[in-house]
Amino acid sequence: MAIKRTNQVKKKKIQTSWKKKLKIWSLRIIGGFFAITIFWVLALKFINPPITWLMIQRGFELQAADKGFKLEKDWLNYEKLSDNLKHAAIAGEDAHFMTHWGFDTDAIQKAIEKNKDGKNLRGGSTISQQVAKNVFLWPKRSWLRKGLETYFTVLIETFWSKKRILEVYLNVIEMGQGVYGAEAASQYYYKKSGSTLSKKQAALIIAILPNPRQWDARNPSTYVNRRANSIVRYMDHYQIPE
Repeated sequence: MAIKRTNQVKKKKIQTSWKKKLKIWSLRIIGGFFAITIFWVLALKFINPPITWLMIQRGFELQAADKGFKLEKDWLNYEKLSDNLKHAAIAGEDAHFMTHWGFDTDAIQKAIEKNKDGKNLRGGSTISQQVAKNVFLWPKRSWLRKGLETYFTVLIETFWSKKRILEVYLNVIEMGQGVYGAEAASQYYYKKSGSTLSKKQAALIIAILPNPRQWDARNPSTYVNRRANSIVRYMDHYQIPE
């Protein structure tokens, strides 16, 4: 009887020990995750992202289609980016960029309602959410990615300025097949610098963003041209980060 009780005590001690170890390692993993991701976000506040997962994936997709691995990008600092492009990005992609904290609740609600009706909609993502997705995560949609996108959106809104968020957005976003960022897109479509875009040229580049691999800013469809004209009409209505 005493031996049986002793064995039960030992078993409980072993279980308690494993629970403690599991708790300690769980806390270490969680703490490590927060430490690494916060450090990563803080680092990219000052360091320009050299490449993104989407750029690599698209490059291999083009290669698999016998079009060759293509990756055109050239960073343009915020001060050199065309103000027309900054205004166009906000007018066309995120009207409440300067006032929201990373999420546009009105746009999200409209997206939910239209998706319920079976209508095609881009999804209501803000510029901040698109930066979080493009810079820190992978392209394929999933609940895990959406959760991490929300997390990174909060981090960049907390640690970065609106100016930095818009700068990174305009330098990493996909703007054509193998073309990323304002400077590469400006050279590709108009043979000029991203610092000298006219209002219409800037609006056309932003107008193709819902489908940059299929639409062309040089030869816009009726829909793209109409969208660009709408962007031009509202560009001066929105402030940009100074």
